[in-house]
Amino acid sequence: MNRLAQTALLFLLGATLLHAGTTDLYLRYVKEGLRPLVLLAGTVLIVTAAATLWYDRRGTATHERGTPTHDHHREPRVSWLLTLPVLALILVAPPALGSYSAAHTGTALTKPFGFPALPTGDAPLRLAVADYAGRAIYDDGRALRDRELKITGFVTLDRKGAPYLVRMGLNCCAADAQPVKIALTGNVPPVLRPDTWLEITGTYTPRRTKDPVNDGPIPYLEVTTARPVPTPHDPYDETWNT
Repeated sequence: MNRLAQTALLFLLGATLLHAGTTDLYLRYVKEGLRPLVLLAGTVLIVTAAATLWYDRRGTATHERGTPTHDHHREPRVSWLLTLPVLALILVAPPALGSYSAAHTGTALTKPFGFPALPTGDAPLRLAVADYAGRAIYDDGRALRDRELKITGFVTLDRKGAPYLVRMGLNCCAADAQPVKIALTGNVPPVLRPDTWLEITGTYTPRRTKDPVNDGPIPYLEVTTARPVPTPHDPYDETWNT
């Protein structure tokens, strides 16, 4: 790999990061709050590519005038492996982690530091999966009783076919994603396909179970209705680690 190839690779990788950061593609890899860093990294790579090209052109011009300059040399062929992540970003847009990961990973529900007051009113209360699970387990559902709830997540099934509503949470990036799960009871649809996104309307129930993977606590939700919904703009849930 010569200097020109290195420059082209840096520019291509930087442009790919800028493309990911200006679209929703970056959400497949990192949490939403890291968008500025993705854009910054792309900008730095493009500037580095431009500086490298300028330096190489300047060195070539100096050499033509007869002034000693740096020696041109080729990097080891293994350097071409750096093209693989670039091609992966360009050609492959992996889906967000879904039911397979959730079924093989124990619930990551942790006790929050506190529970903010919930909005009042007769309209259904919209909650994140982690918010409902945390309040149901660690606050005994005090603020959830006698409230109609709406919760959105994707479906996963355990080995016995029991359905769960799940959202994956991120600490930093998709590599450390972990699920928070809600078990479903009541008017559950008779046929559920894993990875289907559902908006569940239901009510709190004190019933609980344990995750078959890590024995973590999982609350139940009494389902009233369930309807399929599109995959949300950001499929990951950061509620539980904020």
